[in-house]
Amino acid sequence: MSARIALAAAALALTLAAAPPPAPGQPSGNDQEVAPAPRTVSGWLPYWEQEAAYRTALRHRDQLHTVSPFWYEAKDDGRVAPHMGAGDKRVIDGLHKAGIKVVPTVHERLGPGRLAALVTDPKRRARHLDALMTTVRSRAYDGLDIDYETHATSPDDRYEEVRARYAEFITELCRRLHAERKQCITTVSPQARGNGRIWDYRRLGAVSDRLRIMAYNLHWAGGKPGPVSSPDWYEDILKHATRLVPREKIEMALPAFGWDWAASGKPTRARGVTWQSAEELRRKVGARYRFDPVSKTPHFSYTEKKQRREVWYQDARGTEAHLPVLRKHGVRNTALWALNFEDPALWRTLARG
Repeated sequence: MSARIALAAAALALTLAAAPPPAPGQPSGNDQEVAPAPRTVSGWLPYWEQEAAYRTALRHRDQLHTVSPFWYEAKDDGRVAPHMGAGDKRVIDGLHKAGIKVVPTVHERLGPGRLAALVTDPKRRARHLDALMTTVRSRAYDGLDIDYETHATSPDDRYEEVRARYAEFITELCRRLHAERKQCITTVSPQARGNGRIWDYRRLGAVSDRLRIMAYNLHWAGGKPGPVSSPDWYEDILKHATRLVPREKIEMALPAFGWDWAASGKPTRARGVTWQSAEELRRKVGARYRFDPVSKTPHFSYTEKKQRREVWYQDARGTEAHLPVLRKHGVRNTALWALNFEDPALWRTLARG
């Protein structure tokens, strides 16, 4: 026995000898309950897979603190329109019973210029803010997640105006939500390698409860084949974000999906795949699983009707290789796009941090 171990053993013996016995009916030191691990994961619940995603959330209730059902869509006249299944009371009550907050997502598909007009016109913006507050009051919601993205295509001559007005819009929404004790979550694209400039991270991070950074689509459906994320890209994202936003407010939204690109012949938009559908396809076509040593992501290729195709996606192995970058920058919270897309082993990986 080394001297260090012997000293430790002696100290422990003295401590036990000096400790008073437990009071009758009280647990001994070895019987005391251990505090549960903090919940560090949130997840989007896609309405097109609502029941399966809901069951996934309940299975992982000990890790999920928030679920954001993808239930609402902003319209250019200021309305907020529900998707199929929006406001399902059974889902809301079940998540609450599991100790999970329900913060539905409002997204948009307005196209270039139309979202910019919505957030820059004072009357339309005020009408939209009222509609959002009506939505959050319509059910027992814990807040709103705003995922507006098409203003990113604003022309350069309007970029500064749209950036400022959008920050004002989120500031006012968060003020009104907080006045009713509701959470205000803002979802943004990564600011790395020239992307994401439309979002004022400093202002949005100051007023939002959490800033969800969509840390995926390094290669996207309309581009060339390649990984949807990588550790060096995460380094760029977090090095920048942590200078502007408190670390405890940042959620890195991790991919549980990928893209299936045409790698030969006429270029076409890639097909979306989840981890589950990618693995089913890989087995069906008999493709070999490959793991890219640079991006730390899985991929494979196959031939369909004489056309070569490439599939890049993410699994638990890849996520495990990405998480050290988050630890390096002191970011503990993650989000998942999306529930029921993921490699089941991912939950163990996230639990280990």
